[in-house]
Amino acid sequence: MAYAPLVESLVKAVVEKPELVSVEEETEMGSRTFHVTVDPEDVGKVIGKAGRVVSAIRSVVSAVASKSREKAYVKVVTD
Repeated sequence: MAYAPLVESLVKAVVEKPELVSVEEETEMGSRTFHVTVDPEDVGKVIGKAGRVVSAIRSVVSAVASKSREKAYVKVVTD
């Protein structure tokens, strides 16, 4: 199953500039890691206060992946 569109839609719902959201998927050893890149001004919105927003996104993606007995991780790229 493709989880990248799910991750992208969840992140786009939070940011001010959704056209700048990009999601790269990395697969290794039965797990998927999604590297999310957003506009530098939107990084705080994606992470949220005390990491609550990104934690919620991770929970949703992880729950969907667990139905297929897979592991999925979401990382926000901050440069």
